[in-house]
Amino acid sequence: MRFFVTGGLGFIGSAVVRRAIADGHEVTNVDLQTYAGDPRTVASVETAETYRYVKADIRDGAAIRSIIHEARPDAIIHLAAETHVDRSIQSPDEFVSTNVMGTATVLAAAREYLGSNNATPADFRFIHVSTDEVFGSLRSGDKPFTPSSRYDPRSPYSASKAASDHLARAWFHTYDLPVIVTNCSNNYGPFQFPEKLVPLMIIAALGGQDLPLYGTGENVRDWLHVDDHAQGLLLTAAGGEPGETYLFGGGAERTNLEVVYQICDLIDEMADSYPKQRRDLVRFVADRPGHDYRYAIDYSLTEQTLGWAPTQTFEDGLRATVRWYLSNSTFWQSLLHTNRSFQDLGSTS
Repeated sequence: MRFFVTGGLGFIGSAVVRRAIADGHEVTNVDLQTYAGDPRTVASVETAETYRYVKADIRDGAAIRSIIHEARPDAIIHLAAETHVDRSIQSPDEFVSTNVMGTATVLAAAREYLGSNNATPADFRFIHVSTDEVFGSLRSGDKPFTPSSRYDPRSPYSASKAASDHLARAWFHTYDLPVIVTNCSNNYGPFQFPEKLVPLMIIAALGGQDLPLYGTGENVRDWLHVDDHAQGLLLTAAGGEPGETYLFGGGAERTNLEVVYQICDLIDEMADSYPKQRRDLVRFVADRPGHDYRYAIDYSLTEQTLGWAPTQTFEDGLRATVRWYLSNSTFWQSLLHTNRSFQDLGSTS
């Protein structure tokens, strides 16, 4: 297949690009290379004849139309987005601009591409990648999110993603664009920008720094390894049904405190000795506004229809992730020097 991937220098996007190239597909990667877009994430495939990178802004309609027409993709996987909740609280306009207007621009370009090339809906898929955060917050005894869960976003980030989801579905119903929406739980794995919980805590614990956790650390997230998610998105592009919603989760609900304690124990085991247990570095800080208590994903429909299920347990995946960050310090050390303090941004997206 020929893929057009937006945000392919980001954490999830680069995992999709690497997997697609490894599976023998062609990829055109469109990314503006903002603070979280790093060419090193695709260094392993950048010389492949089936790979092409184009620096462009998804809000630039003329550029996106031109690139799509040249690439002639069988599927668009739309991942480009602003994603960090704390940043959305500080700068909501950026999230509305990129996540809402950017999505509208890519949808319009895809529609024009289909019309101008006389393609039929069966020949093409538009995969709009979203988040479980659009569904709001679950309580302890609530059933996990399903494709029919009600939308209830609580942050500027999740509200902007919810709006983009609605746009994608509107293009399906109004213009017959073969759109599929996917929602995923918290991703983790190699190459994640170190403002998110897992890499932030790994790096801070390595340096013997405080590990700030919002509230009491009891907020619950479902954790999905990024490589499992990437495989799911490629399966969706190949066999997903237009108009449907597919959910991807790891079946691994953990409190933030449990995750951080597990990271501490792994680093105590793998890294240089430290005068005390790294669990002692945990510090509870004032909770952030609108902090959702719990997310959980029921991916049974995705498993039944696409044959997808996560292959990595959280324990194995987290161990491999900690080992990767220990072995690839050059990746994150350069980011620490060129970006504002990650601790100031919070730690529980």
